[in-house]
Amino acid sequence: MTSGILFLAILGVILAATTFSAMVSWVPGFHIYNLMGFLVLTLLRLETAGIVVAPEFILCGAVAMIVAFAVINSLPAILLSAPDESAVFTVLPGQQYLMGGRGWEAVMLTATGSLGAVALLAPAALWVLPAHLPRWHRILQPHAHWVLWVVMVFMLMSEWPRGGTRGPGGWRRLREGWNSTGAGLLSFGLAGIFGFILLYRAPVAAERAFQNLMPAFVGLFAAPGLLVNILAARPPPRQNIPLHLNVTKAILLKGVLSGGLGGGLAAYFPGITGGVGGFLAGHAGAQRDERVFLISQGASKTVYYAGALLLFVVPGVNLTRSGAWLIRGFGDPLPPNDVALVTATMLLSVTLAFVLTDGLARLIVPRLHRLDYRRLSLAALALMILMVAAMTGGGGLLVMITGTGIGLIPVLHGARRMNCLAVLLLPLACNMSGFGPRIAALLGLV
Repeated sequence: MTSGILFLAILGVILAATTFSAMVSWVPGFHIYNLMGFLVLTLLRLETAGIVVAPEFILCGAVAMIVAFAVINSLPAILLSAPDESAVFTVLPGQQYLMGGRGWEAVMLTATGSLGAVALLAPAALWVLPAHLPRWHRILQPHAHWVLWVVMVFMLMSEWPRGGTRGPGGWRRLREGWNSTGAGLLSFGLAGIFGFILLYRAPVAAERAFQNLMPAFVGLFAAPGLLVNILAARPPPRQNIPLHLNVTKAILLKGVLSGGLGGGLAAYFPGITGGVGGFLAGHAGAQRDERVFLISQGASKTVYYAGALLLFVVPGVNLTRSGAWLIRGFGDPLPPNDVALVTATMLLSVTLAFVLTDGLARLIVPRLHRLDYRRLSLAALALMILMVAAMTGGGGLLVMITGTGIGLIPVLHGARRMNCLAVLLLPLACNMSGFGPRIAALLGLV
């Protein structure tokens, strides 16, 4: 294949993958990794049949799909109230904008953060990361375990008792004040134990083990929000679409830099997902301006997803984080060419995804007040159940149901859903610290 034909073929893959991701990413509760799991199985079956897809096509397609999802997923997270684990922090300010008739602004502020993040990430990927990251990696890698513990402690400390100002008695006020905090601690503990069970005694078949956490994440994060929509959703008021976003250069820079910091930590350290990165970005920004907050969340989410793929191809690092494990089995990275290829794919995909997000938002927002949120959420939940059953079978459905029970605790008691990320963080931190097997033995799992 000549270089010109290869270039056009790769360009076609990027455009097709971005467009396809845009078609499915707005579905409430959907995560692109679920679909990519299907694609991995399909590619493995094609290889078995003797049909091999070029690694460049797989890499570019995966990057384009993931980056487009990171941008366009703001639509269901804000407009349809069904966030995934990396979007839960955009919901509160986003819902305030939505209920004030400013849903389009919330979506586009988040998408602007994604666009700005890639604009800063691209030069870093080409010149800074290849030159310095291998040295930083050698310094930071031995300390990853205690970083996870510090993040978890900070998460729990931030669940400060709220309320406690009503009621005649001291005990009643104490109970009210600790209601959400107790729910957060309970969901953290249950999710951590759940993670140990999935790690040591997962009910998912061995040949589907690479999708072991998928049903858990669907249950912990997607299903509870959809169930709440089914039971209590109400349509938002009529929306207004302004001529332009009211964003200054200072606001944009603050949001992108703080979000990039949180997303970068999430991309590099194992177990820290986009949700935690967004949480850290919100505290790093420490801004009362909701525009800074929404921009930072879009930047954090995009750096988390795109940065994980960059870490896979940076020479001397080659870390498998987030979605990189989906493409690891189809060829080793070829530095430095893959760094430039991934960077170019990110730039093209994020630009196209930004334009598609604007178009989809302008199409959906004026019709929001006429949407039947309950039927839409019911259809999305049915789709999630079918996807889990197809990917992981009956064992996966059991995991999903269990995860939904845990995920409803913070939703019903006003605690942070982020605490459910203990399903990944706690077992990983224990194992990295060397005492994970002993915890598993105490739980009767080994």
